[in-house]
Amino acid sequence: MTLIGRTRTRGIETLSLDSPDTRNALSASLVRELADALTECGKDADVRAIVLTHTGNTFCAGADLRDPPPPDALVAVLRQIVELPKPVVARVTGHVRAGGLGLLAACDIAVGSTSATFAFTEVRIGVAPAVISLPLLPRTDPRALARYYLTGERFDATEATRAGLLTAAGEDVDEALAPILDGLRRAAPEALAETKRLLTARVLETFDREAADLTALSARLFGSAQAREGMTAFLERRDPAWVV
Repeated sequence: MTLIGRTRTRGIETLSLDSPDTRNALSASLVRELADALTECGKDADVRAIVLTHTGNTFCAGADLRDPPPPDALVAVLRQIVELPKPVVARVTGHVRAGGLGLLAACDIAVGSTSATFAFTEVRIGVAPAVISLPLLPRTDPRALARYYLTGERFDATEATRAGLLTAAGEDVDEALAPILDGLRRAAPEALAETKRLLTARVLETFDREAADLTALSARLFGSAQAREGMTAFLERRDPAWVV
């Protein structure tokens, strides 16, 4: 079963997270297939840019708690999006949670519908948004992150745009995307690659400096008794023991 759909129109390759039954959760298999698709796009001279989107009503629900990817695999695919010598544009028409927000932040441009919702739910299951902080911290508003990291509150597309998670939002996401994709099609490939390199230099410095520590933190927290309680409570649809 293929977990990544692929189509191409006038040099724009669309990669769709295609596991709606799991709300496109980041399983080991999905992350591996996404990495392979990105590698192929990066090597294909006919691909000018990539749109990362989804099937179903959820862009990505975060890590698959039943089949989570190793933390280093998630780090690798986030870095791959940042390093790819072609722009990667997120197209979001559904909900985004936890690790899915890391995918958004890794993309160069992110456009969402006004019906999309967002939440960093990690603290509510006993872990922290560790690995996804690598692209998030350099690119988003620190005050907004402090609130939503610490509370796990849900927020809307307007707030996501203000915080820097989204580039733009609109009722019709494809209408909002149209001028962006037109601009990318008009840009010279080598100029795009070099311009992206300028834009991502500081993000990659964060990966170089902090990836090992944040990967270790993620592994430690996911293996903790608190995380086991939080994940069990989530799967059983009840409050974890620490809720007061």
